[in-house]
Formats: sequence, structure tokens, C-alpha cells
Amino acid sequence: MDHNSAAHAFATLGHPGRLSVFALLMRFAPRGVRPTEIAQALELKPNTLSHHLSDLTACGLVAVRRDGRSLFYSVDLDITEALLGYLALDLGRARPDLLAPLLSSARTIMPDAGYHVLFICSGNSARSIFAEALLRDLGQGNFIAHSAGTRRGTQLNPFALQVLERNGHEIGELRSKHLSEFQAECAPVMDFVFTVCDTAAAEECPPWPGQPITGHWGLPDPVKAQGTDAEKALVFAQTYGALRRRIEAFVALPVASLDRMSLQIRIDQIDALTKD
Repeated sequence: MDHNSAAHAFATLGHPGRLSVFALLMRFAPRGVRPTEIAQALELKPNTLSHHLSDLTACGLVAVRRDGRSLFYSVDLDITEALLGYLALDLGRARPDLLAPLLSSARTIMPDAGYHVLFICSGNSARSIFAEALLRDLGQGNFIAHSAGTRRGTQLNPFALQVLERNGHEIGELRSKHLSEFQAECAPVMDFVFTVCDTAAAEECPPWPGQPITGHWGLPDPVKAQGTDAEKALVFAQTYGALRRRIEAFVALPVASLDRMSLQIRIDQIDALTKD
């Protein structure tokens, strides 16, 4: 990245509002997000958001695509990589005293007892509980599955428990947990962190210790399904099926033989390749 392009990008990110938009899009990367969803998550007026997105697009950090009548904005990961490279290699002259602390903090994915995986949702009542139970039972002992919600005081959804029981999962030890349980000092260090709903992905949280591989597998909330009990149960079953396809693809990855970059690419591909 040349000096002028880097200066333009840094100046664009220098505004708190634009930086917040960029940070949100990074949490969804590589997925695109509709402007209405960005505005709602960040509580921005549409015209203000429009200016921010225009500036981010103009400097190349964000790309936009049209799908039917909807626009989707996403981070341009190549340009972002070039900007980080400019900061670290050109400006920082690749000094080891600058780079070594960052590189050494990246935990090597070689756990003794299995990879710790956390699934995050807003309520921890259905989607993240599905993912926890699926990974626990399909992971063949290679993964230690956890789930949590960003909202306090939630309970396991009875329709979700029925789906799990019907598919042969033991539900006796499942419980609804708040995210703070996994942010305590005594919590296990995660190797993977997945958000399975857009609400959770849109919320800002501190960086996870150990720099885990992250992914976003957002699915509609089955708890919001309308209709008869049979119609609601069908929506829960469909959500379970969508997560099962993702978990099956995840446990099939040769995790131990992939470097972090390859692993992140494969994780991102799972979401795209397992959609209905």
C-alpha cells in the first residue's frame, strides 16, 4: 500500500463513528451486512451511516454488493491486510520489538485435552445450545464444547430441548449461561469462538485471550417463529439441521495440520458452503 492510500485509510478510520462501523463489519467478516442492520446495531441515523459507509468505501476498506433490492457492505480483507502490513512493515520497519509481542501472543493450537470451542448467541436458549450439543456429540473427543448468551436471565427453550432429544442428544447437563462466565480469569482459553446470531456478532466485546480463530454462522432466531406448535417445532428442526451441517463440516477439518490462515479461510467457507 502506498503512502497516500494509507494516509487516506487512517484518516477515514480516525473518526469514531466510521471506526465503529468498520469494527462491526469486521465482526461479521467475510459476510456482508445490510445498512439497516448496521444502523440498528450502532444506533446511527440512516443519513449518518450513509456518510460513514461512503467514506469507508471510497478509501477501499469496505466493499458493497447488490443482491436483488438489498445492499450488503463488507470489509475488503485484502485492503485491510495491506493497511496492517504498511503499519507494521513500512512504518514499523518490521522491528522485532514491535512485532514479537504480537506474534508470541498467538497461541499455538495444540491443546492436550481437546480444542475449546465457544458458541455465542443472544439468549443461549436454542441456536448456541444446539451447537454445543452437536459439537459435544459429533466431535469424537477432539473438542470441548461451550455455549453462552449475551443476554442475562434466559432459559433453555422447550422446543430446542425436544429437537435435541429427538435426535439422540443427552440434555441433562445443558444449561443457559451468560457470556461473563467465559470472560472470568479462571475460564478456559478458547481455541475457537463462533457467533451464531447476528445480534451477538454486532455486540462489541473485549478481545479473547489467546487470539482464537473466530467465525460467524448467523442464523435466524427460531424462538421468534410464529404459528402453531407444529409450525414452531419445524422451524427449530430446520435451525438444528443448518447448524448440524456446519458442525459436521467443522469437525471434518484437519485442524492440527492447518496453519492459522488456512484454518480461518476454511472456517469462513463453512458458512457459505452449508447454507440452504
